[in-house]
Amino acid sequence: MNHPVKVLMIEDSVSLSAVYQGYLADTGYQTMSVETLGAARDTLATYKPEIVLLDIELPDGNGMDFLPELSELNPLPKVIVMTAFGTSDMAVEAINLGAFDFLTKPFDAARLKVTVNNAVVQLRLDQGANELARLKRDRYSNFIGKSMPMQTVYKTIDSLAASDATGFIVGESGTGKEVAAEAIHLQSSRKDNEFVAINCGAIPDELMESELFGHVKGSFTGASMNREGAASVANGGTLFLDEICEMKLDLQKKLLRFIQTGTFRKVGSNTLEQVDVRFVCATNRNPIMEVREGRFREDLFYRLHVIPVHMPPLRERGEDVLMLAEHFLGHYCQQAGKQFNAFTDDAKEAIYRYAWPGNVRQLQNAMQQIVVLHDGSIVEQNMLPESVTTGALEYDGPMSSSALSVEPEQAHVERREQVEPLWVTEKRAIESAIESCDGNIARAAGLLEIAPSTLYRKLQSWKSMNA
Repeated sequence: MNHPVKVLMIEDSVSLSAVYQGYLADTGYQTMSVETLGAARDTLATYKPEIVLLDIELPDGNGMDFLPELSELNPLPKVIVMTAFGTSDMAVEAINLGAFDFLTKPFDAARLKVTVNNAVVQLRLDQGANELARLKRDRYSNFIGKSMPMQTVYKTIDSLAASDATGFIVGESGTGKEVAAEAIHLQSSRKDNEFVAINCGAIPDELMESELFGHVKGSFTGASMNREGAASVANGGTLFLDEICEMKLDLQKKLLRFIQTGTFRKVGSNTLEQVDVRFVCATNRNPIMEVREGRFREDLFYRLHVIPVHMPPLRERGEDVLMLAEHFLGHYCQQAGKQFNAFTDDAKEAIYRYAWPGNVRQLQNAMQQIVVLHDGSIVEQNMLPESVTTGALEYDGPMSSSALSVEPEQAHVERREQVEPLWVTEKRAIESAIESCDGNIARAAGLLEIAPSTLYRKLQSWKSMNA
């Protein structure tokens, strides 16, 4: 993208339009402002913007109704919706209608610049992906698979690795999110430096800050020596934050500062240290829902959610499942000295038709189980785990004899009646706190040690559930 990026601002307030253009004055973007949807339509054909800043409340219509029109343009611009009356539901609706991002007024220069810069990065990646030859690759880095969903993953990683933008990998457990993060690192200019992975859900809360930033001797009980954290080890390389949505809110604030400045302090130290790392993160949760529910900081989400990488579940990868099964079977046969080298047609059909809720990880375990428990040269259907041949849920630990005698559906219902959903417990605690504070939500939020905005969001979400 050698020319200045063209930005079209559709904003009916002349004063706000001037402010926003001032925010972008030092960015090198070419900006144009119009006050109505009609003027925007007249401008699109000749100006051909690459970024559109779209207000919602406009004199001649609603900006949300204009989004489908923008999504039909070629080339397709990145649309950033702006409104003073935004809600999380409106943000989700805007994204579903094709918007790239959503800004709630008022916002400052830094927030606008970050959001527009993220859109520009995505534009460049899209252009790079379109220029790549449409190669049908059946292997890529440590991936195996030639399905179209995986071709999309490969192309996204190709484009992402060529930049230093943050990758945000989403997908179910077992789909290969860490493999994707390693591929981004290995395809990048940082490949000769360290790739450091931290599982934010596997490390105790009290140790997480030390794991990330390190600590000095004597900073807490058990800190018998200085220790480098992942941030220092990954200097010049890639820092992968797996299950990022599991990170506690207080540490999210420190992580945000680290991402913004590249600086941090070890636990117990007053010395500010600076490193150069590339961030990649992953989650098996819905990050937008985590933000909406107040469990993940919105400002951190916008810093990290630059280039999304969606890892498809195995059930959506077609014949990739058979390629992977053959690969894992050969791998474990080589380890164990077994002779399996093929599957019967019935076994292939069962493998292909099973939904694999545990994805690639479950398939890998199934192949290892076959090699350990059986001998022969061809895998027959009856050698497959029972869950694969019957579609039943896998046995997951010891049960009493009484539990084994109950039908699965009946046992599930009985457990469901005994265990209260977490959101119900949370709702009751919040309602009790508000009642104790005579309806004062700000005071109740303080006692609950959460932000009032989070409390309002939760109340609104429960209200919509009962509507």
